[in-house]
Amino acid sequence: MAGRLKGKVAVVTAAGQGIGRAIAEAFVAEGATVHASDLDRDKLADLKRAKKAKLDVRSTKAVEAYAEKIGGIDILVNVAGFVHHGTVLDCEEKDWDFSFDLNVKSMHRMIRGFLPGMLARAKEQGSSGSIINMSSGASSIKGAPNRYVYGATKAAVIGLTKSVAADFVRQGIRCNAICPGTVHSPSWETRVEDLGKTVGGKDKAMEIFVSRQPMGRVGKASEIAALALYLASDESAFTTGTAIPIDGGWTL
Repeated sequence: MAGRLKGKVAVVTAAGQGIGRAIAEAFVAEGATVHASDLDRDKLADLKRAKKAKLDVRSTKAVEAYAEKIGGIDILVNVAGFVHHGTVLDCEEKDWDFSFDLNVKSMHRMIRGFLPGMLARAKEQGSSGSIINMSSGASSIKGAPNRYVYGATKAAVIGLTKSVAADFVRQGIRCNAICPGTVHSPSWETRVEDLGKTVGGKDKAMEIFVSRQPMGRVGKASEIAALALYLASDESAFTTGTAIPIDGGWTL
């Protein structure tokens, strides 16, 4: 089915690589006008047919200016995030504050900035708007070792998602969360390299990551993008307030 997002306007954060890039590319391919942002604008250079911008989602002023510039949209996808490694004993206050600021408060900023325009557009067009937040299976659904503050932030994302969904369901706005398992991406490759330093090499680290996946492999960014595309499209018009695992059976 082609043109699933034809006529829709979408905003995707952290679109420079990994899951964010795959989502932006999928949305463009399905006919959406895509506003793709990243803290490092250079990573967006080869993203075709998208409107590109540098954006620091930790800056309220920058987010508000970005939302005012773009105006009404149909789809908002909050992808930006950070994976902190460690237990509560490894989590300093600065780690806690940074993780919550980037993983949770950035979504608050983006939703607060874009929601008024989404509401107006939904009312004018008699359509629905879709907000998609990137959570995780790690600790938000299933406990994961050494993901203390990361798990706390991603659980908070689910709560935020359900609250927005409940508050605006009668005004044409849907809000859902995606909870990926381990996905092959540049950030995951960095984690593999870091783990390899302590377990005897990158190959051993890769083996450890794969061994915990019931399907025997890590996920692909394109597979997460396919779910985001469904949630962004009118096909999911009856879906809101959900936290959907897509993890190869890891949280079973």
